[in-house]
Amino acid sequence: MSLILNIDTALETAFISIAKDGVTLQETFNKEQKDHGAFLQPAIASLLKKANISINELDAVAVVNGPGSYTGLRVGMASAKGICYAIKKPLITVGSLPLLASQAIAENNILENEIPLLFCPMIDARRLEVFTAIYNYDLQIVEAPGALVLNDDCFVNLLLKNKILFFGNGDEKWAKICKSDNALHKSIIINTLYMSIFSYKLFCAKNFSDNAYAEPLYIKDFYNTFI
Repeated sequence: MSLILNIDTALETAFISIAKDGVTLQETFNKEQKDHGAFLQPAIASLLKKANISINELDAVAVVNGPGSYTGLRVGMASAKGICYAIKKPLITVGSLPLLASQAIAENNILENEIPLLFCPMIDARRLEVFTAIYNYDLQIVEAPGALVLNDDCFVNLLLKNKILFFGNGDEKWAKICKSDNALHKSIIINTLYMSIFSYKLFCAKNFSDNAYAEPLYIKDFYNTFI
């Protein structure tokens, strides 16, 4: 059995949940990105109380480590590391891009056809830049995570031979630029179910991060949606 506290403060909306063996027991969220820091600790205390779980009963703490909002990532990582240090339980870090991709893959209902389907999460990084990566159905990396300035030439070669499903808050910009018939676009509403599943798999695999050295995955020096 595992009880995992899941923390995601990487994007506009912060999500906190408690999951047992990959199933969400309690969850809450905050839509005011500027208030993620003030929201986080009271939300954790409230969820533990609602679930009738002592913080010392947790088996691990999972946190989304980026890419995403610079401040949000720091807030989430600091809280997760602090709790793990205090209760002497392992830290699990989850990338925001593979997490988004795992949800899109699970929710995808496009039938298989002669053209392979790939998955491309996009996180807004201001102006025409996004944080992005490309994955296949098995969540294997086709193109590694990175920052990309969007233009007409992006993904040209891949789109010649593959259908690619684009999603995430950065896809709104890309959908206006991309003209390929092999480009598909989908709105993803983040569901804590997939964070619970993702962190549980990492827990079972004992894929833990070093609490002393774990850092947010910024990809670039600074990202702030309010500039």
